[in-house]
Amino acid sequence: MSTALYDLSPLLRLLLVGVALAAVPLLWVLLRHRRTSPMGRYQALTIITLFLTFDLVLFGAFTRLTDSGLGCPDWPGCYGSASPLGARDAIATAQAAMPTGPVTHSKAWVEMVHRYLATGVGGLILVLAVSAWLGRKSYLQQHRVSPWLPTFTLVWVCVQGAFGALTVTMKLFPAIVSLHLLGAYLLLALLTVQVVRNGGMVAAGVPSWVKPWAAAALAMLVLQAASGAWVSTNYAVLACTEFPMCQGNWWPAMDFAGALELWRPLGVSQDGGHISFQALTAIHFTHRLLAVCTVLLLTSLAWRLRAVVALHKPARWLGGLLLLQVATGLSNVVLDWPLLAAVLHTGGAGALLVTLVWTLTLAGQPPLNGKTE
Repeated sequence: MSTALYDLSPLLRLLLVGVALAAVPLLWVLLRHRRTSPMGRYQALTIITLFLTFDLVLFGAFTRLTDSGLGCPDWPGCYGSASPLGARDAIATAQAAMPTGPVTHSKAWVEMVHRYLATGVGGLILVLAVSAWLGRKSYLQQHRVSPWLPTFTLVWVCVQGAFGALTVTMKLFPAIVSLHLLGAYLLLALLTVQVVRNGGMVAAGVPSWVKPWAAAALAMLVLQAASGAWVSTNYAVLACTEFPMCQGNWWPAMDFAGALELWRPLGVSQDGGHISFQALTAIHFTHRLLAVCTVLLLTSLAWRLRAVVALHKPARWLGGLLLLQVATGLSNVVLDWPLLAAVLHTGGAGALLVTLVWTLTLAGQPPLNGKTE
């Protein structure tokens, strides 16, 4: 059964669902912080948007790892409907044709819930951007908050929506899915910077070495996250099912040229044949090698940050999250890619990124009136 890749007829209803979802945290902020200043409410909304964006990243990982990314094969709705309820006949037909295929009732719901949540988060970011411009000459100006960063965040969440559409219409094209995940991490970084700056967080007595070290650690983490996304989107996790060896060897047979073919459909090499197992092994093994470098660099940074009183909190978070990331990464290999560990591994990378951006932003913030965090 064929269906159009793009059907905008349910768009208005989907936007209304997003408005309803965004209204819940908005009302909570207004009621919970009704006696605080406008800047206090704005900061509370920024924090809850960051929290919900992180939840969206986790649910996006769950969607990908349960093979629900094509649960609805068109965009933005599901077979031209705003929910799987309206598409139940089409879904039943597709499921009957391929009982273990990408379209089932449960996968359709997972996919559509992900789209609903993404629309709600987009609505919150829109409110942040509009509020930033409306308050730029009053409460934001007093706190030296620029509206341009919330505006760029809004632009970026729209780009993320476009990547989400392409993920479906290009049938889980590995490069697109990987960029979609990295784009979600960038969204987390943008919101983290705003939370730190808007909250007036400062760190006095930060040595000059912190900023370049944190920047290098962040760059290494992004590279590692990109390789992890490439492993996941190519389903290369189980190419090596033991640790520290792989396929009974310290250096198994690998095809790095095939592994680095970035622009190709899922499971297909650029010459049109199936991607080789050796290429999948190279994808997995490269992630392992980068993981060693990442762990060493982030461990060194966390250890050195212990000597900076103002950065004790991010140092503790960095160390704890790094342990979690190593544990979930090993679990993915030796326990045959359990769903919980895989979702936590994606979330752990996001949490590490938030911690490093937090540290880097603090290190670049000049102390205000001698206050410390």
